[in-house]
Amino acid sequence: MRRARARSLAVLLLWGAAAACARTTPPPEAGTVQGFAPDLRGRRVMLLPVQQNLGVPGDPDAELAYGLQTRVAGIGWVLPAEVEDVLARSPAIQARTRGLQVGNFLSAEVERVGDPLYGELRRLASLVDADVVLLPVQAALAAVPEGDPSVRLWTALIDVRSGRVMWFSVLDGEPFPRGDPRGLASAVDELARTLLWYATN
Repeated sequence: MRRARARSLAVLLLWGAAAACARTTPPPEAGTVQGFAPDLRGRRVMLLPVQQNLGVPGDPDAELAYGLQTRVAGIGWVLPAEVEDVLARSPAIQARTRGLQVGNFLSAEVERVGDPLYGELRRLASLVDADVVLLPVQAALAAVPEGDPSVRLWTALIDVRSGRVMWFSVLDGEPFPRGDPRGLASAVDELARTLLWYATN
């Protein structure tokens, strides 16, 4: 009995140490790219709205939709407006496109998403027959000591069947004066160039 208790205590201590390490993992920095972006041609990809917008002027959702759609042909993009329309016609489905719990992506490397985020993504994807979701976690102005700021985008590509994070990035656009629409366009172009690496445009 004492040995069993000692083993249980050791397991709890190891679990606690592992949890503490996970909490102290430094947040992903600019230039971070984790995983490998697969060729999405021939697949149906659900694009969700930007979940957190920290001071980025303009319309990041519209810019993302345009920048990604025009980069390469052959991808079945399901844009946020379409997802929201289908969701509005399905009141029994407990899911949302905005306000999702994405905080973990800002604090540590995420290999697989769990509930409640996973459940909501699965339900949304089932409505539009998508097997991959592109989740723009956050858009923010990157602080700089001097000069013009750049727009920074945190983005995750998730396999909705398994919850596995296939690819994740924190990418900056070129610096432009605050409020200049080219700042957001530049960040979206960098995201599209990196994610859709096989594009010919």
